[in-house]
Amino acid sequence: MGTHTPGRPRGLGQRRLGAAQIVFFVVAAAGPLYAIAGGVSTTYAVTGSIGVPLSFVLLAPVLALFAVGYAAMSRYITNAGAFYPYVANGIGRSAGTAVSFVTLIAYNAIQISIYGLFGWSLSNWLLTLFGLTVPWWLCAIVMVLIIGALGVLRIDINAKVLGIAMCLEIAIIVIIDVALFAHPAGGSVSFAPLAPGNLFTAGVGAVFAFSVAVFTGFEGAATYGEECRDPARTVGRATFIAIGLTAVLYVVSSLAMAVAIGPDAIVGASQADGPGLLFGLAGTNVGEVFSDTAYVLFMTSQIAALLSFHNSVARYFFALGREGTLPAALGRTSRRTGAPVAGSLVQTGLGLVLVIAFAATGSDPITQLFTWLGTTASTGVVIIMIAVSLSVIGFFRRRQRTENAWRRWIAPVLAAVLLSAVLVMILINFDLLLGPEGTPLLRWGLPGLLVAGGLAGFLRAELLRTRDPEVYAGIGGSPVEDGNGDDDDARRPIGSRER
Repeated sequence: MGTHTPGRPRGLGQRRLGAAQIVFFVVAAAGPLYAIAGGVSTTYAVTGSIGVPLSFVLLAPVLALFAVGYAAMSRYITNAGAFYPYVANGIGRSAGTAVSFVTLIAYNAIQISIYGLFGWSLSNWLLTLFGLTVPWWLCAIVMVLIIGALGVLRIDINAKVLGIAMCLEIAIIVIIDVALFAHPAGGSVSFAPLAPGNLFTAGVGAVFAFSVAVFTGFEGAATYGEECRDPARTVGRATFIAIGLTAVLYVVSSLAMAVAIGPDAIVGASQADGPGLLFGLAGTNVGEVFSDTAYVLFMTSQIAALLSFHNSVARYFFALGREGTLPAALGRTSRRTGAPVAGSLVQTGLGLVLVIAFAATGSDPITQLFTWLGTTASTGVVIIMIAVSLSVIGFFRRRQRTENAWRRWIAPVLAAVLLSAVLVMILINFDLLLGPEGTPLLRWGLPGLLVAGGLAGFLRAELLRTRDPEVYAGIGGSPVEDGNGDDDDARRPIGSRER
């Protein structure tokens, strides 16, 4: 049963979310339109590889393998901290706290990186449409404040906003893809980007790093477990839907771009036009009015992703504050909306500080803020997924009768091995991910930041073990042993404490 001890702050809002709403959050975090226009074009441009579509084809099954064990764990553990309670219950509390700190770094990095892309996108749009010269950093700062305000609203209101944005994005993507396949370069559709020889070349690790970054967000369903109506079923269902939906969109769209430009020309075109490539193609093949509309939705896609990641990060802060591994003030929620207000404010503050810092140093919002923090985040997410896969094996080793062998260890072992291979490739090619502005300090410093975060989390837990054993014992809580989520205890977050 769950652990219930007096003295904790209030929990999150009422259970208002179903599978559809959680899909809105996690798919919006992946941001299909911004991921395709911004992420895919950047991948082509930076890596010089035309095998980008194949990377999505290969990566999706690996993520699905990860999701098998992840979904199985979600039936026993419901916690806004998502990853770290899984690791705490499967490997150990100190390891779980280490993962929680890595998760905070990775998710803050991906959230803040998008502010760079948004600032660039809005600044260019204002200049092109109205002739207004507005610095990217001012656009980004305004959006930081808007997202911060939205982050303290009721979670179901956020879900409605994201749901509308996601449906519009997908409609735009489908229309563009159909038009691009209908007008292939040279008069015939080429499937060269799906050939293994065009992916497995020098720099393949960089391609996978960007591809992981594009997918990032699908794994966040468990973050909303405390606020969904049936966490034992909803989290896993939403995760698989998100993987399948985004995988299809990324494979088809990245291939459509290469088909319309020509496989031999896609890298050069991406380097020349960047995120504007997709909209230039849309203008040529569908019409300028449609292209302009798509660009507006490209910006709203980024807003949806920003809001989704903001909600995730705020809930991580909340979970860690509630359990005592971070200051207890972070465990406070709004009496009116149930939102994690303190965590939301901290995330907003971090966004402001880093945007201002990059602006003050004259950094480029795309090649530096967006790329550097985005690749750091994708590296962290792979590390987290490896740890979660191993925790699934440890968790079910003591509960062999509760799940079948496929969920207990076969899929998690395969996921851990394949994700480890992806991590090695990313680290080997990390200098390519930084682009020409990268330095040896960044090449080792950005991955080192993740290591330092994990070490800090581990040491924090070990300090609690000796100085405050009661708080240490509550890290990650206790799983619901039957895993069906039907009784009153199962409906409460593990490790939560009643007032």
